[in-house]
Amino acid sequence: MDAVQAGGKSPSPKKYLGMGLAIALIALVIDQVVKILVERNMRLGESIEVIPGIFNIHYILNPGAAFSIGENFTIVFAILQAAVAIFVIYLLARKVSVRSWTIALGCLLGGVLGNLGDRLFREPAFGFGHVVDMFSVTHFAIFNVADSFIVCSMIAVAFMLIRGRNLDGTIGDETSKKKAAEGETEPKE
Repeated sequence: MDAVQAGGKSPSPKKYLGMGLAIALIALVIDQVVKILVERNMRLGESIEVIPGIFNIHYILNPGAAFSIGENFTIVFAILQAAVAIFVIYLLARKVSVRSWTIALGCLLGGVLGNLGDRLFREPAFGFGHVVDMFSVTHFAIFNVADSFIVCSMIAVAFMLIRGRNLDGTIGDETSKKKAAEGETEPKE
């Protein structure tokens, strides 16, 4: 349970920034280690069957986004990923004050940085690099660890938004709750 809900003193925002960056670093390292292992131990295009007919390790280089969409817009994806990373760091530094959001945004940041690193530092050129993908599920896109962190974190973000969980740990619109508690009502039309 987060400190805000438990009625305890809220930890400092720097704690959440540090925690979020640590989570992002862990996600980034896992992603890059898996990519390096695949590159060193497989040939481009090689596929290893893990679960017959369902799941393979299939080494490809992806210049586009999911399902290789937008292969000619690699630099645009790099710019968008850099913007997302900056925005997530801003949220962690200035807005987030609960663990649930810290974990979700840390995972998102790590995933975004994993794919951004590929686009910046892999062949064919800075900003135009191809993302290393390796997980192949039948009738689905080939993806990587970074993609998994991004998707899982976005599911968590969507769940928290649907539940009305704010970045500071409050639920719903605290301003309207406060007005209702004070007896103020909005005029009816």
